[in-house]
Amino acid sequence: MTEKVLGQLARMAEMGIELIPAVESHFVFARAGCVVVVERKGDGFGGVGSPGLLVEDGGFAALVRRGEEDWFVGRGESRRAGKDEAEAARRLFTDLKAVLDNC
Repeated sequence: MTEKVLGQLARMAEMGIELIPAVESHFVFARAGCVVVVERKGDGFGGVGSPGLLVEDGGFAALVRRGEEDWFVGRGESRRAGKDEAEAARRLFTDLKAVLDNC
């Protein structure tokens, strides 16, 4: 790993963001029950996906806005997101973007 990637991972750890070993093509970062999937690109990070949750079947449920409500939507599963859940998911996404865009 490069010094830049190590620095980014250290900053994420300071923010309470965990790296979950999941798949070869992506990193999965988690905090407060929420996750964000980030593309692996060479020795670093690529595109940052939408925030959401890992669901029981091992899949992903993205946080989406439907009218005035937040929902977690995945393959075969859809449920309303609580206000605190939605805020935690968005905060995780924002924090990850800040680290990856500024390091």
